[in-house]
Amino acid sequence: MNNRLGKIAIALVAFVLSFALFFALQTERSDASLDSQAKAAIPLEIALENGKPSLMEFYATWCTSCQVMAGDLQALKGEYGDAVNFVMLNVDNNKWLPEIFRYRVDGIPHFVYLDRQGETVGESLGEQPRSILEADLQALIADVTLPYANTTGKVSQFDVQIKPNATPEDPRSHSSQVQVQES
Repeated sequence: MNNRLGKIAIALVAFVLSFALFFALQTERSDASLDSQAKAAIPLEIALENGKPSLMEFYATWCTSCQVMAGDLQALKGEYGDAVNFVMLNVDNNKWLPEIFRYRVDGIPHFVYLDRQGETVGESLGEQPRSILEADLQALIADVTLPYANTTGKVSQFDVQIKPNATPEDPRSHSSQVQVQES
């Protein structure tokens, strides 16, 4: 009889622990959920034409980093929503394939910072702390270099003239025998 009660107690404890673990692992779906934020986001077409800088987020609902950042992004939208367009593009929606290719999205979350003219001024990839996003948003609004995003834009031209060291008939006249000619 004691053996049977022990097995029932173990089964009951296992059931209670499984139940508790199930509810503990559930993602909280409040007003900071990705779906509700995407529905409230500024459409890309409007963001590109309204003269405000924009933060464009490429995301997916299954992306755990996107889910983790949802609360911080919701708070930032509340604080900076009047000055910055917050655009959300779901990578699982084929409608956004041209933008996915244009901005070379190969991981999510992928953030693209656009100036008032809709030109890319910076990008960041992956989960970002709120303080980093906020600093980049403040710089975007002030129209200064973003402190944390990988900036894009004009670069210096690198024009090097090369001269082979060996004759073209030499089978060994490839890159190992190329010398840089300084101008």
